[in-house]
Amino acid sequence: MAGAANRIVALGERVLGAPLPVRVRAWDHSEAGPPGAPLLVIRNRRGLRRILWRPGELGLARAWVAGDLDVEGDLYEALDVLAGLIWESDPDGGAPAFGGAAASGPGWLRGALTLAREPEAREAVAELLKLAGPGLPPPPPPEEARRRTGLRHTLSRDRKAISHHYDVGNDFYELVLGPSMVYSCAYWQPGGTLEQAQRDKLDLICRKLALREGQRLLDVGGGWGSLVLHAAREYGVRAVAVTLSREQAAYGRKRIAEAGLTDRVEIRVQDYREVNDGPYDAISSVGMAEHVGAARYREYADDLYALLAPGGRLLNHQIGRRPLADEEAYSVDEFIDAYVFPDGELAPVGRTVGLLEDAGFEVRDVEALREHYALTLRAWVRNLESDFARAARLTSPGRARVWRLYMAASALAFERNRIGVNQVLAVRTPESGASGLPLRTRRWTADAEAADTGRA
Repeated sequence: MAGAANRIVALGERVLGAPLPVRVRAWDHSEAGPPGAPLLVIRNRRGLRRILWRPGELGLARAWVAGDLDVEGDLYEALDVLAGLIWESDPDGGAPAFGGAAASGPGWLRGALTLAREPEAREAVAELLKLAGPGLPPPPPPEEARRRTGLRHTLSRDRKAISHHYDVGNDFYELVLGPSMVYSCAYWQPGGTLEQAQRDKLDLICRKLALREGQRLLDVGGGWGSLVLHAAREYGVRAVAVTLSREQAAYGRKRIAEAGLTDRVEIRVQDYREVNDGPYDAISSVGMAEHVGAARYREYADDLYALLAPGGRLLNHQIGRRPLADEEAYSVDEFIDAYVFPDGELAPVGRTVGLLEDAGFEVRDVEALREHYALTLRAWVRNLESDFARAARLTSPGRARVWRLYMAASALAFERNRIGVNQVLAVRTPESGASGLPLRTRRWTADAEAADTGRA
């Protein structure tokens, strides 16, 4: 009798109606598929049951997180190939990579049920189910977010969603992110290190906001306090950071105390909708707006506008997706929603700019940093893979596998222009029309601003 891998490949090709672009190794150590192709390892029958009972991305993700499915060799190459098994590329090449949050098409595996109406394919599906063994599908891994009920993006539901992602252990984040503890894309220069690139990103934000000693800065979604620490230490501002993660807040407060800046920096466990002590001279929102949701985004923009003093600046740093011909077709990526960012949503940058303008902001600059995020994610993956066993001990083996998959897949999504990230600089321009911006943007230095606005 042929080995399990030979049967899986042969039956899979009958179901899909096309050659499998991966090589398969099964639990009985048999291998089949194109020589030299990425190697997909199905460690047990349970992994096959997960995939067959939930064809598409979520079934593959569950098998991966549980350790029933693995990849040998270059993970990036394997994910690039697997993307074709999950989505059907659109004519514009806009289909996301595995793990990229965007609308998903039917794909080969998603279309398998349709193909299974053919008698030959239906017979192949039955044989695959028999090969997978009897029994109901295994329960999802414990790392999968629990089923959520009620309206999205209420205060209580957002707190649970944020806790799912961020409250998994500060030691784990230290290993992945490195000493900077900055969880957003860095700002790279050729030959630079992750730490330097993250410092350059923090400084870029401070310069875009034109921070000066004595000003008040609000950092929405302040993470582990890296930006407010840098702004207070290097620019002399008084800063408030808000986060919904208690673990982040505790870590950030410790850093602020060690730096001797408790008189100038406050870190609160607070929703941005609960901040009521404006006005602030500047507001930063870095990697937070993806959690707001389309239905709430205008409220988010209105709240930040109300908290900002006339003439104050907002720096909104946000991941965006490619626009769709039918925006109603957008759906949140199953893997990301279940394992990474529950209730997270992405929007095209044009929609983000439009909503900020609707709230009253004058948008003055949009800078795309897509390639920078790809480099950052690859650096984080290297950090994780360099001490994966410790990472698994610090959180759980399944959680560490979630992170390896989502970061590697997201790096590919940024590299392929399936998702991007943009810094939008906006001003609450006063009635006088004086924006306070330099005549020449993208210089972002105090001397350049003084010269360009006649203050030199």
